[in-house]
Amino acid sequence: MQNERGFTLIELLMAMGIMTVVLLAMGVASAHFIRDVALSERRAAAMELVDSRIDEIQMDPVYPGLDTRFTGTESGFPSLQGFVRTTNINHVGGLGQNNDYMKITVAVTGPGVSPPVSRTITVAAP
Repeated sequence: MQNERGFTLIELLMAMGIMTVVLLAMGVASAHFIRDVALSERRAAAMELVDSRIDEIQMDPVYPGLDTRFTGTESGFPSLQGFVRTTNINHVGGLGQNNDYMKITVAVTGPGVSPPVSRTITVAAP
């Protein structure tokens, strides 16, 4: 018998097969990771739109008329194509009543944002 060195053809084919499976798995995992990062960035941008509207409403010094000034739908955000922000304000009670507050809901929809991002707060009369 000769003193053989190196790998046999079967060993090389098996090593290449295992390496192919590992590389494909890494490629699939990388693609999923990149997609998840992109979706997270879009959800974070939607949450920023929600929070900015909530902050704007909370900082408004004039309580009467909040519902008429801020209720509505907005679109056309320059850096967020396809995003739509909807603000709903329900006024409960009113002047002279024990209960006078507004329930404010801001929701943002857009491509890659499913389900919509929303936040609800309550603002009481001063």
